[in-house]
Amino acid sequence: MRNYDFSPLYRSFVGLDRMAGLIDAAHQQVNNGSAYPPYNVAQIGQDDYQIELAIAGFAEDDLDIESHENVLTVKGHKPQAETLENTQYLHRGIAERGFERRFQLADHVVVTGAELKNGLLTVTLRRELPEALKPRKIKISRDSKLNLIKPKPSSKSKAA
Repeated sequence: MRNYDFSPLYRSFVGLDRMAGLIDAAHQQVNNGSAYPPYNVAQIGQDDYQIELAIAGFAEDDLDIESHENVLTVKGHKPQAETLENTQYLHRGIAERGFERRFQLADHVVVTGAELKNGLLTVTLRRELPEALKPRKIKISRDSKLNLIKPKPSSKSKAA
């Protein structure tokens, strides 16, 4: 695998250091080698998203979902399964290990819900822009009584 040095981006992105940090974090997440559990990210509307994680064998009590500072963290911890004394496994292929998966969220994206059904955890997200950031129309007035700023007479013209 290739290692990339993103430090020059910090010098080039004046005022966009958060963007460089996101690129660096994404690069580190790709290189950590963990592909468990598999997941999908889908846009289901203009401002609506879903993250689906395949976590068969985990119950609601085994999961912890937290959103903090634009990072969604999904953790799963399965208690050690008790095996019967007479049980001898010929093959053990069902993953029972714990996991932690992090997703970087854009600004103003909030988690609206989570559902566990048939081994698939679905987390729903919505982008909610504050009113101050939404575009607004400005009406052009035809009223000639607007208080326009008029230039003050200069002091040189009074002295002459």
